[in-house]
Amino acid sequence: MRQIITHFTDDDLYKFSMCCAVIDNFPRAQVKYQFVDRNDTVYPEGFADELMNQVKMLENVVITDEEIEFIKRTCSYIPHWFYNFLKGYRYSADWVKAWQDEERHLHVEFEGCWSDTILLEVKVLAIISELYYIMTNQTSLFDYDDYYKKSYLKAERLLEAGCIFSDFGTRRRASLKAEETAIRAMKDCQKTWQREGKFVGTSNVYLAMKYNLIPIGTMAHEFICAIGGMYGAQMANHLAMDAWRNTFRGALGTYLYDTFGWNIFSLNFSKDFANLFSGLRVDSGDNFEQLKKIVDKYNSIGIDSRSKQVIFSNALNTDRAIQIQSFAKHYCRPSFGIGTHFTNDFEGIEPMNIVIKLVAVKITESWPYYNDTCKLSEDTGKRTGKPNVIKRYLETLHLA
Repeated sequence: MRQIITHFTDDDLYKFSMCCAVIDNFPRAQVKYQFVDRNDTVYPEGFADELMNQVKMLENVVITDEEIEFIKRTCSYIPHWFYNFLKGYRYSADWVKAWQDEERHLHVEFEGCWSDTILLEVKVLAIISELYYIMTNQTSLFDYDDYYKKSYLKAERLLEAGCIFSDFGTRRRASLKAEETAIRAMKDCQKTWQREGKFVGTSNVYLAMKYNLIPIGTMAHEFICAIGGMYGAQMANHLAMDAWRNTFRGALGTYLYDTFGWNIFSLNFSKDFANLFSGLRVDSGDNFEQLKKIVDKYNSIGIDSRSKQVIFSNALNTDRAIQIQSFAKHYCRPSFGIGTHFTNDFEGIEPMNIVIKLVAVKITESWPYYNDTCKLSEDTGKRTGKPNVIKRYLETLHLA
């Protein structure tokens, strides 16, 4: 089997930005992650073994000088000390366990220092997705010429509607070639477009470098999940925003608010944070209901919501993004991070519905036990964690 991930920056920018913030604020934190397949897929026999072979291959993937220079040039907010860390970073298969049960369902767990294991999630998800299509002999259905045309038309429609959008699709892509094909089509389409809409870049740092685009991204739920596990869900958002400010000094100012739901976030979102952060990201719940909550919150603290960016990234496709754009443009500066719809939309292929979530944390390696954590979100279907842990967090936040 060929090696699936061969470039260190074939990863989402938010993994690198979070890694930097973790080292800066929680350098000794230890964590556990767990894989969740929401479709309860039955995997081919031997899949877990081949996955571990791919993880072992990651040990020979290191960052290049070219990659470092690109990140320095396009991500000026990342402090230079972080590049010394990246130069010395090495993956280890020892952090990963993967196995299949009797029904051939897949189980994957990570454990180790947070600043080490944080760079596994996106790469391992991308490997699982691409490996699944290889081992089930579905790659013959990948018509990349047709996919270019299909992606170009998506970009054309989004640009005509005035949408500002980027690719967020590394984690569940059909293949690296699929993501690259979509990005190439969208960049080509953008060249002919001079009006309001804009294709602004991709979350994938390697492909941003290859196609001279801006890498896009800030943080993921795991940052707030881990802080909630260490210090409690009530103040997790406050502590997360404060830690983010400590590292990035006002840059990377889009906050992902839904880890423990809107209500507790809103109580933590004081006017100083609202002024500091350029906007919020909607990743669960009804997009229009969430936007109303955001607008009402800004108005209640004397801030014009039209000056703020709202990034929508909740299971979007072209039609949904255009629908949201036509409404949201009157209330905020909308933009869109679109994932699987861009990178896994082949005829006859069912996209995977897989995630890897941080489920336990301890603030230092000397602690004898982990604290469980979870993600609640604004959709019950997107909740991840042990049922008893979810129940406890809901009760703590008076949501049960």
